[in-house]
Amino acid sequence: MTNIQVVGRHSVDAPVLRYDPTRVELEAFLEGQPRYRIDQVWRGLYERGAPLEDLTDIPKALRSTLVELLPSALEPAAESVSRDGQTVKWLWRLHDGRTIETVLMHYRDRTTVCVSTQAGCAMACGFCATGQSGFDRQLSVGEIVEQVARARVTSAPRRVSNVVFMGMGEPMANYDRMWAAVERIHGDIGISARHITVSTVGVIPGIDRLGDEALPVNLAVSLHAANDTLRNELVPVNRRYPIEELVRACERYLAAKNRRISFEWALIEGVNDRDSDARELAVLCHRLRAHVNLIPLNPTPGYPTKGTSRAGVDGFCDQLEQLGINATVRRNRGTEIDAACGQLRASRQILDPRRLG
Repeated sequence: MTNIQVVGRHSVDAPVLRYDPTRVELEAFLEGQPRYRIDQVWRGLYERGAPLEDLTDIPKALRSTLVELLPSALEPAAESVSRDGQTVKWLWRLHDGRTIETVLMHYRDRTTVCVSTQAGCAMACGFCATGQSGFDRQLSVGEIVEQVARARVTSAPRRVSNVVFMGMGEPMANYDRMWAAVERIHGDIGISARHITVSTVGVIPGIDRLGDEALPVNLAVSLHAANDTLRNELVPVNRRYPIEELVRACERYLAAKNRRISFEWALIEGVNDRDSDARELAVLCHRLRAHVNLIPLNPTPGYPTKGTSRAGVDGFCDQLEQLGINATVRRNRGTEIDAACGQLRASRQILDPRRLG
């Protein structure tokens, strides 16, 4: 049972983790067990969202074996809960000591979990705490899927209805594992593809691959600037995939899937919150019928520029609406719990004595 080959791990030397195996691979792990037993394990993990330890309909000896052979991917390193209890953020420690973040957000009409696809990020966006920390490694399928499973247990009795791939890392840079996780979240956990959103800073080959997939997930582009000069500075990958090429890729996705495209726009005071920025953004939005999510920039250590004031955010939103653009302001959730991507990890690293002097 220990020599089973499992695809989708980040490294052949990495352990096989609880949510790494496919249904077929789990059958190999449970060779000799009746089919109904395999179904019990699979349904317990994906439909019930229960830890292996709690699957009491499975014999204790088999449970113990599975726990040993398929360890959990995520060890809690820190947890932060907002004052109103509507936002929970976890810092998880992985088997090799790397850390990632997951955020659970309750809204009036939905519950969303924001998952990471990489430990760290290589995109180097300066205003992002994850981008400042650099890239560590890719996550496996199981490390991605288990974030949803763990959040689902915490959210009860409310049901996780939406999953957004907007956590640490660039999903398109870990495409194969990201998409395998999407299929597992859709097909086995049971979250509709229309409630799954994949975000990218603009990696065009990934957008094109996404357009060829069977599932019509939502596409969100972290744009932050609507001209190449400014975007080259804010989002360095723009030097490789400039805005005009990015918009054409989005047009191809729109034609293939007919799903609304969203632009993410983190407002930075005096940088991308001017009248001219709104007008440039509106031109792109009209081409794609795109929606804009305006994000008040959380304070980020190491990035000297501050976010736009709330009045400025509202004014920018009003201007977009006057230009005929559908725009919403994302609620700034959990600033007090380091809820922006990478902030909790960064704060814990700052406080970790092993990282001092």
